[in-house]
Amino acid sequence: MSASAETAGILQGTPVVPGLAFGPVVTIVAGIPEEAVTAFRDRFSGTARDALQLFDGAVAAVAASLADRAAKASGDAAEVLLATAELARDKGLRAAVAKRMDGEVDLPDALHGAVNQFADLFAKMGGLMAERVTDLRDIEQRLLARIVGVAEPGLELPDVPSILVASDLAPADTAGLDPARVVALVIELGGPTSHTAIIARQLSLPCVVGVTGATTVAPGTPVLVNGITGAIEVNPDTAGAVARVDAERIRHAALASWNGPAATSDGQRIKVLANVADGASARQAAAAPVEGVGLFRTELCFLNTTTEPTVAEQTAIYGEVLSAFGPDRHVVVRTLDAGSDKPIAYATPAAEENPALGVRGLRLSFTDPSMLERQIEAIAAAAAVTGTRPWVMAPMVATVAEAATFAGRVRRYGLTAGVMVETPSAALLADRILTVVDFLSIGTNDLTQYTMAADRMATQLAHLTDPWQPAVLQLIAITARAGQRAGKPVGVCGEAAADPALAAVLLGLGITSLSMAAAAVRPVGAQLGQVTARQCSRAAEVALAAGDPAEARDAARAALSRLTE
Repeated sequence: MSASAETAGILQGTPVVPGLAFGPVVTIVAGIPEEAVTAFRDRFSGTARDALQLFDGAVAAVAASLADRAAKASGDAAEVLLATAELARDKGLRAAVAKRMDGEVDLPDALHGAVNQFADLFAKMGGLMAERVTDLRDIEQRLLARIVGVAEPGLELPDVPSILVASDLAPADTAGLDPARVVALVIELGGPTSHTAIIARQLSLPCVVGVTGATTVAPGTPVLVNGITGAIEVNPDTAGAVARVDAERIRHAALASWNGPAATSDGQRIKVLANVADGASARQAAAAPVEGVGLFRTELCFLNTTTEPTVAEQTAIYGEVLSAFGPDRHVVVRTLDAGSDKPIAYATPAAEENPALGVRGLRLSFTDPSMLERQIEAIAAAAAVTGTRPWVMAPMVATVAEAATFAGRVRRYGLTAGVMVETPSAALLADRILTVVDFLSIGTNDLTQYTMAADRMATQLAHLTDPWQPAVLQLIAITARAGQRAGKPVGVCGEAAADPALAAVLLGLGITSLSMAAAAVRPVGAQLGQVTARQCSRAAEVALAAGDPAEARDAARAALSRLTE
């Protein structure tokens, strides 16, 4: 049956996880009923001290619930939940609540005011800190539910496979999704690197973000989500939608047989690697058809640590990751990328006005070089224990001098040294940086944000923070060509590597390795095996010549789908 003209339509957003899905819309359950808050106020007669004890109990319960969910999750989902639990326990939030009561006992109002204070602060800081506003609002609702004695709000999983549509998704809701019942995500807010997008990639759920008007679609309305183009078809022809999804399912099932190594149909090789965060995620990734690790995010091991781990403690953690891949598959270890959206108590400066542009990554070593030295020492010790030879790279490098100093420290321990290209300056200086390091790895998430001068969490700017932006592709091309001239490897370890079509473009630009979530490996490898190196080069050419991300995406896909002569 065809949809009527009055109810049919197409909404457009930014695609972040490819795939097709069709089903009825389901939405997030509303927040705390006002009558429950009123009833709490009517019955509570304690002092401010009693109210603060009630707040502490709610914090303990919410944090424990989030930690329990984290224990049952893995990879990015577990990391996001643990970080949210830590935010709930934040002493600054507690102090702000206590200050607002100040003799007048109204805990709900005090909680709301304290959350507003930090939400405003995070929003003004911009950058990745703005993402934490969603986390804060979620924590407020969960704490308030515990305080007034009702169930925590959130997602009620549907009985039939459905499309989850929301203004935004809290980490706890995203990490708890069941892919058998939620088959796609449509988000009104957020960008390509939000928590929702990252976890959707891990779950292989088609996902589109920045969809204006998404929440106006009534629950139960059938929609077709196209995670390739970013189109959301409201009330499409049912038979046609089902046929398209079935065809996509058959195509996707065929990907499961791909076992590497990655190469184009005419034999041009490219390494496909995994992004990992700890021993557990490394062991899981090692079972995938990957040639190693392109990004070991060491800072994610220490998000909840208040004091710097000793060299011995770090050695044990790094050794877990290295031993999972053994001596035959190489691991690229990124030194501490603390700061911005990943504050670590023992490392991150307090009260920075703009953390995304502040003291983060390698810049931490400018005032405390000994902390970096201890980390490199621990990596070297782990390498010796496991009999492996990891590569080590620094994040947030902006100058040749920074790269040279870092490389000198790493080489003193007999390790291979590289740096990340996340700033436009590093891309423009790639030729000169490659004279002092052994390899480069492009972090497309931050490179896109800094190139386009656009907060990657700003929904209104999602079109700017799309990794298909021609300006970003130009900087990637500059970096890749520098690697070719120097005869040194240049990889991509940002989220862009997980897009099968963009992966082909990156190969065409001269990138030598792609690192991604393990769930994205087979789709990327299979895509590369279906095209020639010449098609990849042509796709890169037309993407670079495009005027905007949508044109770049469409032109590249056309080049990749065209039969070779």
